[in-house]
Amino acid sequence: MFKIQTLDRISAVGLDNFPRDEYEIASEIVKPDAILVRSHDMLSMEIDLNIKAVARAGAGVNNIPVKDLAQKGVVVFNTPGANANAVKELVILGLLMASRPVIAANQWVNSLAGKGAEIATLAEKGKKNFIGQEVKGKTLGVIGLGAIGAQVANTAVELGMNVIGYDPFLSVDAAWSLNHQVKHAETLDTLLAKADYLTFHVPETPDTKGFVNANTIKNMKNGVKLINIARGGLVNNEDVLAAIRAGKISCMVTDFAAEELIACDKAICLPHLGASTPEAEDNCAVMAVKELRDFLERGIIKNSVNFPKTTTDNPIPCGGTRLCISHKNEPGLVAQFTTILGEANLNIEGMVNQNRCEVAYNIIDVAGKVTEQTLENLAAIKDVTKVRPIYN
Repeated sequence: MFKIQTLDRISAVGLDNFPRDEYEIASEIVKPDAILVRSHDMLSMEIDLNIKAVARAGAGVNNIPVKDLAQKGVVVFNTPGANANAVKELVILGLLMASRPVIAANQWVNSLAGKGAEIATLAEKGKKNFIGQEVKGKTLGVIGLGAIGAQVANTAVELGMNVIGYDPFLSVDAAWSLNHQVKHAETLDTLLAKADYLTFHVPETPDTKGFVNANTIKNMKNGVKLINIARGGLVNNEDVLAAIRAGKISCMVTDFAAEELIACDKAICLPHLGASTPEAEDNCAVMAVKELRDFLERGIIKNSVNFPKTTTDNPIPCGGTRLCISHKNEPGLVAQFTTILGEANLNIEGMVNQNRCEVAYNIIDVAGKVTEQTLENLAAIKDVTKVRPIYN
């Protein structure tokens, strides 16, 4: 029986996809095989040696020690695209809030409380202070055209906007999902110079941290409006505030509140609402559970942030063993695996080997049961980080 530890409240819709006669699920559990997490901070958490995988029911993995877990042979999954619709809708809301000062208008109307019959007349006279603009015909720049960025771009086209996208790593699948009216910018500067609105849909990495700064802002169109529902670290808040004071940026809507932004009336801060819908939580949980089941039951890896995608359509041999071996991406290791298996008189019926930077992963199907001694011999090889058998 597999043991799954949950570090946050995980949607029951997702958890119901674990067969209860094969899985034990609890927030407190001894020697779990895998962890399901949402926002719990795992960066300083002691990881049990028995842990084989961590699944994040969401896209971002800033709360997970991804690199350290890779070195221990622990696969980290996320759920890209599962919350895309929820985030897209909030981006579109941010786009509209940046265009029409509805929050300020609502606050002003609320201040009229107690004026009774005068309210309608006062509201009519005061509305001139809250004039906005329409998004139709304006240009939206979308930086990052993954699952969320593509949906934002397509919806903006439906709103009548001119949409320019920039993504140097645009996948074939993402390209196929884009509306044909979305134009692709050859360079980032080209997009920045043309966009009336900018929205960001890239992960926060050492390369993208502080991406919106004085240098990128100077290339933006005067009066640009920024929408950041992706990651707070993408934006240098001080540089944005300086640009707002100078009139370069007319408004920023962000899902990442900060003291310095709250004090600015042209910065609209939200409390990280991006995927805060029951539908998104259900979708992420369902996807995370499927990823864990595929890995634990079949050794298959999809949507990992630290291991290579590794799949096979072959079933585990009847009466045989599937070996899942993670190791450093060094030459000669596969030859050592096959030598040990040959010495144990185990015939290899199928093998898949994939690598991702410094990490490699093997699925090796053999006829017959692999003994504990053979498993120990494989695990003892230098640079092997984890050996796991799946018996049929």
